Amino acid sequence: MDEIKLAYDKSVAALTEPGSGFETTQCTIGNVEFTVYKNAPQTLLEVYLSAAGHGEKEFVIYEGERWTFNDLFAQAWALAAALTDKHSISPGDRVGIAMRNYPEWLSAYIAITSIGAVVVPINSWGTAQDLLFAVRDSGCKTVFCDQQRFDLMAQGLSESNIHAVIARPDPSSAGEPEQSLQHFVGDTTNASPPDTRIASEDNAMIMYTSGTTGKPKGALSTHRAVCQALMNFDCTAMASAMANPELIGAMMSKGLEPVQLLAVPLFHVSGLHAVFLNALRAGRKIVMMYKWDAIRALELIAEERVTALSLAPAMLLQLLESPEFDHYDTSSLSSLGAGGSATPAKVTALMREKVSNMYGGTGWGLTETNSIGTAFTGQAFIDNPGSAGFRHATVEVKVCDHDGNELPQGTPGGLWIKTPTVVSGYWNRPDANATSFRDGWFDTGDIGYFDENGYLYLSDRAKDMIIRGGENIYPAEIEAKLLEHPGVHEVAAFGIADETMGEQVAVTVVPRNNSALTEDEIKRFAKQSLAAFKVPHRVTIVSEPLPRNPAGKILKHILKEALE
Repeated sequence: MDEIKLAYDKSVAALTEPGSGFETTQCTIGNVEFTVYKNAPQTLLEVYLSAAGHGEKEFVIYEGERWTFNDLFAQAWALAAALTDKHSISPGDRVGIAMRNYPEWLSAYIAITSIGAVVVPINSWGTAQDLLFAVRDSGCKTVFCDQQRFDLMAQGLSESNIHAVIARPDPSSAGEPEQSLQHFVGDTTNASPPDTRIASEDNAMIMYTSGTTGKPKGALSTHRAVCQALMNFDCTAMASAMANPELIGAMMSKGLEPVQLLAVPLFHVSGLHAVFLNALRAGRKIVMMYKWDAIRALELIAEERVTALSLAPAMLLQLLESPEFDHYDTSSLSSLGAGGSATPAKVTALMREKVSNMYGGTGWGLTETNSIGTAFTGQAFIDNPGSAGFRHATVEVKVCDHDGNELPQGTPGGLWIKTPTVVSGYWNRPDANATSFRDGWFDTGDIGYFDENGYLYLSDRAKDMIIRGGENIYPAEIEAKLLEHPGVHEVAAFGIADETMGEQVAVTVVPRNNSALTEDEIKRFAKQSLAAFKVPHRVTIVSEPLPRNPAGKILKHILKEALE
């Protein structure tokens, strides 16, 4: 086992031993025994009451607005009281949030969960049909909207007798004045924190999966699951810091206050858990973007002395490869995270090149695990490009074949995960629950393996795997190799039907800066490092960005349908 992994394991053992702040113990949940953090908060209300102690410290910077912790919690408590008094929201009732990243998104989330109601973060990038599906499927009584989402849903909400509260309404648009958030809290502006009794196993959230095909499923989380996830972030960060003293020392020597950029959607675990709730608990300032734009991100990094980024790999590529990157003062940056999946080697190399003493990391987690799974930061990330890190302290992962039998180390297979952060199940989906959850274990649908040092390597999503003439081909491997071509900006690999081989490999490529890429050039480059059966059979060159869902995942079914 390598030295960094040994140092990390030693740190985790010290942090989680009896009597320590991150002590772990065994706990039975639903007749299944889990390893849990003994001292984790029991409910989100407990998290909020602690975070409110940061008082007049700045928390959210948004388009020139500067919100303190006091500002945010004053609005949150007012919203909580109004939900109870005006809309008769009771514990267990569902309340949706359908808006872009606004400060009001944060206060609405706090308000809903602090009174024992179940928050439903809704994909704000969806069509009217998509938005209304989540609202109706979850049974929302009230939905917090921005103007654009309200205009899309107005008729459907009215037909379903669902209340709407509009944040930042446009006076010239549809909607009655009394539907505005300001009017909604008019009588409760000086409200106190709720005194609702909430249990650890009470439901807290239904977050819809960012599936690339089919209808999304609502993943139901308890307060315990979310709070265990937040405790896990802290433990993992502390263990990584202890294992990387030199990099941490270089970061601390800058003498800067931790400031994190929030540029990913709050309706996804990467924005909600890893940035918002994590920063709220730590008292860390966040700079919220109106929408993702690499140049605007560089401006904010320079203006607000941003120290930490947590972005999808595609967003990091856009930022680091921007011709304007060197024209801005990015010297405050230290911590770079490429969330959601293993990071392509090209992205890792750029992170090291562009950010001095870079304390970078990546991880693997899902909506269904409240973002928890594997991760690593620092030297281990630098030394192991392509890996998604190692298991968290309260996580078990097994690699199985189609029949559920565990596979030998190093053999790719389906990844099953067991952790107290796993959701209780899918909302009103007994069919999916029967196949995806088993004795405390969750079938992630991902394919991967662990090497001899305990590092996880993701091969692909099970449904994305290409089977050519009986050979399993993982698109992620092909994509990672083709991204190393200097003329390739984006690439997606997928299978297309073939009468002889069953499937053949197809790729869709977006050139960099309109470089003159050809199908033959791509195939020649692939042959240099890929086995012959993995070399793309069909290459399509396109000028438009690849279609992605809000989580940054490429919508390969759209590319496949276009090709076929």
